[in-house]
Amino acid sequence: MLVQGGPWALSVISLVLLLWQEVSAIDVPLDSKIQQDLKQPPTIMKQSLKDYIVDPRDNIIIECEAKGNPVPTFSWRRNGKFFNVGKDPRVTMRKRSGTLEISFRSGGRPEDYEGEYQCFASNNFGTALTNKILLRVSKSPLWPKEVLEPVVVGEGSPLVLACNPPPGLPPPLTFWMDSAMMPITQDKRVSMGLNGDLYFSNVLAKDSHTDYSCNARFLFTHTIQQKNPFTLKVQTSRKVAETTPNFLSPTGSDSSRMVMRGEKLKLECIASGVPTPSIKWFKKGGDLNQKVKLDNFNKTLRIDSVSEEDAGEYMCMANNQIGSIRHSIYVQVKAAPYWLDQPSNLVLAPDENGRLVCRANGNPKPHIEWLVNGGPINSNSSLPNPSRKVEGDTIMFRSVQIGSSAVYQCNASNDHGYLLANAFISILDMAPRMLGPKNQLIKVIENNRTFLDCPYFGSPLPELRWFKNGQGSGLDGGHYRVYINGTLEIKRARAEDQGTYTCVARNILGKEENQVRLEVKEPTRIVRAPEHQSAIRGTMARFDCRVKSDLTLPITVTWLKDDKPLSLGSRLKKDEDSLSIPNVHEGDEGTYTCTVKTEIDQDTASARLTVSDRPDSPTDLELTDAKERNIRLTWIHGDDHNSPVTLFVVQFEEDRWESGKWQNLSSYPGDINTVILELSPFVNYQFRVIAVNSVGQSRPSLPSQRYQTSGAPPEVIPRGLKGWGTKKNNMEISWEPLLDTERNGPNLHYSVWWRRKDTGEEWSNVTTVGAKHIVHDTETYVPYEIKLRAVNDFGLGGESNIIIGYSGEDKPTAPPTDLRVSKIDSTKVNVHWTPVDPSTVLGEFKEYRVYYWREGSMVKGLRVNKEKKTKGFYSTVAQPTGILTDLQPYSHYRIYMVVANNRYEGPPSNHVEFRTKEGVPEAPKFFKIIQRSTDVIHLEWDKPLEPNGILIGYKLNYQTVNGSRVGLMQMQSFLPNVTTYTLRLPERAIRYKFYLAALTQVGAGEVYAEESPHFTNEAYSKDQVDIATQGWFIGLMCAIALIILILLIVCFIKRSRGGKYPVREKKDLPLDAVDQKGEDGSFDYHSDEDNKPLQGSQNSLDGGVKESDDSLVDYGEGGDGQFNEDGSFIGQYTVKKDKDETEGNESSEATSPVNAIYSLA
Repeated sequence: MLVQGGPWALSVISLVLLLWQEVSAIDVPLDSKIQQDLKQPPTIMKQSLKDYIVDPRDNIIIECEAKGNPVPTFSWRRNGKFFNVGKDPRVTMRKRSGTLEISFRSGGRPEDYEGEYQCFASNNFGTALTNKILLRVSKSPLWPKEVLEPVVVGEGSPLVLACNPPPGLPPPLTFWMDSAMMPITQDKRVSMGLNGDLYFSNVLAKDSHTDYSCNARFLFTHTIQQKNPFTLKVQTSRKVAETTPNFLSPTGSDSSRMVMRGEKLKLECIASGVPTPSIKWFKKGGDLNQKVKLDNFNKTLRIDSVSEEDAGEYMCMANNQIGSIRHSIYVQVKAAPYWLDQPSNLVLAPDENGRLVCRANGNPKPHIEWLVNGGPINSNSSLPNPSRKVEGDTIMFRSVQIGSSAVYQCNASNDHGYLLANAFISILDMAPRMLGPKNQLIKVIENNRTFLDCPYFGSPLPELRWFKNGQGSGLDGGHYRVYINGTLEIKRARAEDQGTYTCVARNILGKEENQVRLEVKEPTRIVRAPEHQSAIRGTMARFDCRVKSDLTLPITVTWLKDDKPLSLGSRLKKDEDSLSIPNVHEGDEGTYTCTVKTEIDQDTASARLTVSDRPDSPTDLELTDAKERNIRLTWIHGDDHNSPVTLFVVQFEEDRWESGKWQNLSSYPGDINTVILELSPFVNYQFRVIAVNSVGQSRPSLPSQRYQTSGAPPEVIPRGLKGWGTKKNNMEISWEPLLDTERNGPNLHYSVWWRRKDTGEEWSNVTTVGAKHIVHDTETYVPYEIKLRAVNDFGLGGESNIIIGYSGEDKPTAPPTDLRVSKIDSTKVNVHWTPVDPSTVLGEFKEYRVYYWREGSMVKGLRVNKEKKTKGFYSTVAQPTGILTDLQPYSHYRIYMVVANNRYEGPPSNHVEFRTKEGVPEAPKFFKIIQRSTDVIHLEWDKPLEPNGILIGYKLNYQTVNGSRVGLMQMQSFLPNVTTYTLRLPERAIRYKFYLAALTQVGAGEVYAEESPHFTNEAYSKDQVDIATQGWFIGLMCAIALIILILLIVCFIKRSRGGKYPVREKKDLPLDAVDQKGEDGSFDYHSDEDNKPLQGSQNSLDGGVKESDDSLVDYGEGGDGQFNEDGSFIGQYTVKKDKDETEGNESSEATSPVNAIYSLA
């Protein structure tokens, strides 16, 4: 819920006020007016550290900041005595603050001001104290001068180079370096201990150096001091004796260590021995916990923040291949006091009760001491207070009164430190005050849980009640709930809950009220959310986001991509209900979120866009497991671009016959990447792979290396073997040549055999490199047996099966005889004939072919098309017959027949004539419905193009139509010479559907259906064209409009340049209507004014129209009035001036667009 006009902090204040009565204390809100009027004892806000170390080069600043009302005054004690700041010229106290600043610009030693300081902040209501601040000056003493003798040690012996840095405040950090200022290399054998000494578990000959130097770094002064370097001489021996481990630090079998709670614990075990021992750590009674860290090559155990459970016995073990040794370290954890319950300020109204609690813990357990205004609580100087009772770590207050305000201090101390806390008690009486803004407006969403805040304050605590619209009793219970902090809860806001709510706060000192206006709004919802979708790269993706919201709330629709704002540019388009992403690419992939916001609520919906594309090319093609006729091909899949690969196509290229041409070899499922390729002999292969997914195929991969297979005899028998004559005395034998990959070797050729079938003659054969052979001097159409095989330099291929071929065909020698017809109908007739002797066909029998044509129509005066048509009948029976269909009724036909083989037709049969019977006519040639008035429909039609008999009349059926409802069918009959009909409409809005058919004696012909026009001023016919929809008409109108626009622009330019331009009389006359409406409301396309000349023009001698005086020629240069190819005028538009016009009145006519068009016409 968002509150209009009010800060969110009001809700926080209101929730805090819930706690008032439970703790019997007043929590004063952070309201500026209340804080300004509220009288309170001092509170320490800022102070320096208890252990305060300062840099001697800087001024000393001891902080003490406090607040209170009235503003506190400050005083200091040094080493338990009053410190008179005013008497020391180097010491100043900041205004409205207790912070001390000690300056040494005019001399003085910072060491003179070392000591224990404590600040006191006081006003009329009490005194607050800071901690006791121990001020010390940082020290960085020089290294004592000393002469270091060379250290001589035998190889394999342990060694400790002592550092002993000078004591500093705070202690310095130590490290070892050589003369080149490079750190001494440390490892498992050589390392620095916690005390700064450099330990050698065993010395090697390479350790001989003259520049082992210990360095001390002082943090406060940022200085580094260097000790005189050690010189180490190692006495070598032929063989170094192995020794058992022994601890260099710590010494003995056990030791103890005390550490304070919260501090850092470091335990160290460094051992000597040859070989160098390794260190392991254990804790008695359990494993090392996760807080334990091992440093310095496992020689140091570290716990960064110690707690009580870290106490116990820790053991380190050093071992090498000679032996091992253990050391126990007993860790004790002590604790300075720490807070369990720190006392806090207490504000009470008169006669209220309260308490201050001060609980602390430590080891040993701390002692609790109470003070008031900096002094002992039970001393004679403290204020007597009968309502106060001290009970150990708690002070109880009962029925407090005005004047009992004070600052109490709790001091918790033990042997390791102390804690000091200030907490005041303030007695406050105040009339009720409203803390929130006046007349607040709150907008909420319907059916939501709603809170109306009314933050208030007063002492004693006021009673608060709510009212709606200033009427009735207080609101509480049922639909409402009032919290102790004054907030009113409406469990489910409804439209009827709108209104003005008043909260009234009242105590013994007065009352205060405030109003809150509530408006209940409809929720904002996305009713059509975006859906997950997958789009192909380059296509358009669209996400819907249709919103329903309260009409009184403005909404903002934003789109995010992958939770980041989406940049909408020229490509991405956002409209009211959707987001469109044209030409998608991989960068568009992601989750798109539509966020709809109003000032009080929002709704979001997300969908993911996946962009799919053709897969990437396979890579890293590798050939392995090569054999004589196969090889293994392996590749790596490319990116499938969100569309799984369904197929891999393996292609090959060979460089012997068709170099550079890639051909498909085989295809495989999309989930494999290694295949065995079956190969042909004598081919120098290289391979590539293409991946295919639902979007398309990838680019081909890079080619593999080449692989040459060995040669072999042809394995494939040539396909498509056939024999057929191209002439009557030959036979052409042909076949499909072997593919290049089927040659299997060099010098491929073919052996062809043939012989006459069923004659027992010997086979003839020939060898050729081509794909055909012609056998000459054959008899006409005789069968041959034919066979074939392929041969190369490696041997003979397989022999084909024997096929039957034929020599060439000749023209049939005999015609069909006794051609006759029967069962003559209007559109079909039965045909009969006597077949020819098969031997006369001189080839393969194909069909008996009938030629027929229409000689004429029996309808007088009707011209016909005499185009010759054919129809074939395949029949080998002794008495063949066929049916000739699709004839025109009532017509005179002639037919004849021939026999045909595959190449030739024979001589024609006898001719036969017949006449078809009368049939039903075709549809009328046209059927027009013309409606020129509101009460009459005029029908026109014409006779059919093919009457198919003698017309005896026309039949017209019609019925009313109204959408899908139709009226009763009515019928009219007409004589054959009637082609018009007029129908009077009973009502203006009635529409009809008409069905017209022509009649012969056989019956009604094809129906022509038409419907009356939708509007009374329309005229419809079958062959009528609407001029307004014609392209030439639209183009003409556009050209005229463009010319008018140009001329208008010229007129305006001339008028703006020359001032006033008088126009001659009778120049711009109105244009007569081109199409005048008739009296019946329909358009008449012929006007009486068609032959009249245009107004403002003259008739020429030849009857044409002469150009008017206002012609465009007058305005052009040279009088051409020409047009460019783009339709614009050539030359400038200049104004022709009249000769009789004076120089003082140079005016000219503005060009009239209408007259200009007449001139152009």
